[in-house]
Amino acid sequence: MAHSDGDALSHAIVDALLGAAGFGDIGRHFPDTDPRWKGASSRIFLEEIGRLLAASGLRIVNIDSVIVLDEPKLAPHITAMSENIAAALGIQPSQVSVKAKTSEGTAPAIAAAHAVALLASTNSSRD
Repeated sequence: MAHSDGDALSHAIVDALLGAAGFGDIGRHFPDTDPRWKGASSRIFLEEIGRLLAASGLRIVNIDSVIVLDEPKLAPHITAMSENIAAALGIQPSQVSVKAKTSEGTAPAIAAAHAVALLASTNSSRD
């Protein structure tokens, strides 16, 4: 059972952004031992990480993600998902790719998500 809202896609995106920045992982920033995050919306995590990246002189170039889930079918919701993720991060929806796949029935009770992110420095002095 998830400590926060259990949004696998948002959590994968947060981890991808943190990893690309060299800032650890979601558990380091939002530990399940901290009651503040019990039942928290993953949108808060996205917003916090967006602010952290900006404060660190980093900008999101793009995010590519895939969610694997048999039900419900996500195709009708992909555009809204990209828009919501982008809004939480303060970027354009065109910078967020969300793809949905199924397990083809091999793992119908499991949801999994994967994401990669490309970041760029907003100043020329950062390595």
